[in-house]
Amino acid sequence: MKKFEIPAYYRSSITGKIKEARRLKDLRKQDFTPTLLDFGPVKFYLARHFGFCYGVENAIEISYRALEENPSRKVFLLSQMIHNQEVNNDLQSRGIQFIMDTDGKQFIPWDAIGRDDVVIIPAFGTTVEIEHLLLDQGVEVQKYNTTCPFVEKVWNRADKLGKENYTVIIHGKPKHEETRATFSHSSQGAPSVVVRDMEEAKRLGAYITGEKPVHEFYQEFESRYSSGFNPEIHLSQVGVVNQTTMLATETQAIADYFRQLMIDKYGILNLKEHYADTRDTLCYATNDNQDSTYQLLETDADLAVVVGGYNSSNTSHIVELCERKFPTYFINSEQEIKSQTEIHHYDYHQKQKRITHNFLPEEEVKIILTSGASCPDTLVDRVMLRFLEFYNSAKPLSEVIESYRPGA
Repeated sequence: MKKFEIPAYYRSSITGKIKEARRLKDLRKQDFTPTLLDFGPVKFYLARHFGFCYGVENAIEISYRALEENPSRKVFLLSQMIHNQEVNNDLQSRGIQFIMDTDGKQFIPWDAIGRDDVVIIPAFGTTVEIEHLLLDQGVEVQKYNTTCPFVEKVWNRADKLGKENYTVIIHGKPKHEETRATFSHSSQGAPSVVVRDMEEAKRLGAYITGEKPVHEFYQEFESRYSSGFNPEIHLSQVGVVNQTTMLATETQAIADYFRQLMIDKYGILNLKEHYADTRDTLCYATNDNQDSTYQLLETDADLAVVVGGYNSSNTSHIVELCERKFPTYFINSEQEIKSQTEIHHYDYHQKQKRITHNFLPEEEVKIILTSGASCPDTLVDRVMLRFLEFYNSAKPLSEVIESYRPGA
């Protein structure tokens, strides 16, 4: 796998060694069991896979290179590079300006950006409309385009579906940058509509079965269907793609749901004429992180700590999985752990911060520790070290980590 040049302070001296040791022992990635770090009174179960993925490291490398290569030019990012506050804050401190926020709210007007400026397209990609707008202003958009190749894979799949006369159903969060970009690209060649979850998929399915009158579709899915969309015509042949960071199991369930609808309506012999078997279009990192999280659920830990940006989609799904079994605390850094009796964490269901007291046992504790694909491993290191501060009798870090040196 390609090695990226990213700043050294994103590289981990603790969890990085563990990851490399596990990689060398499992080159085919068949073992998803967690790593146990036993410090005595505190034990950590580290997910087999977590942290920066290929697409994120690629985006970071390109962004820092853009700064190095253009010291006298203004450098802009369309929106957050990735959903992690440490990375974005560092880029801003070095002079990069964000054109808009993650919801598309404009900070810098388009007419303030000229042909001599540098614009970086983030890992989520961007819409066709924004790309054309920049090109019309003479801005180079490909030199520092960091769009993740797995996102582009989804766009290519959607394009293929359109050429085969299928309608594209996108499983994603409608306001997320990646979903907006995928919808824009998909709509160029295919009727397209976005569903957020299984509940919305079933509401869309009611127009396929005829349970709902067609005119209600336009209000129910307002701003989430492509121009000229006609439910009576365009819901007779469908294929499902997704925002790459959605839960794999949910995407598959939605695809299976539409497949069964088409069987019920048109018969199994006519299925290929009405349903495209796209499999899922999640990226490998999302799959690996989610599969690793399922393995964490097999442990007998006391609680789970998930580290990442609060607006990170893939991280929120890891939180969702951990919550099925454990008290789970979603934090963006070690600074949220105020003491052994107080932690500040994010409730992604209610979209608000919470404070929990007495969350740690005083004597011994087993902690699940993992992070999202946009979280630097150094952040996970700092969270681990913060917990170790509360247990004076814990074994020395060097002693515990020694057995996980690469090749050991």
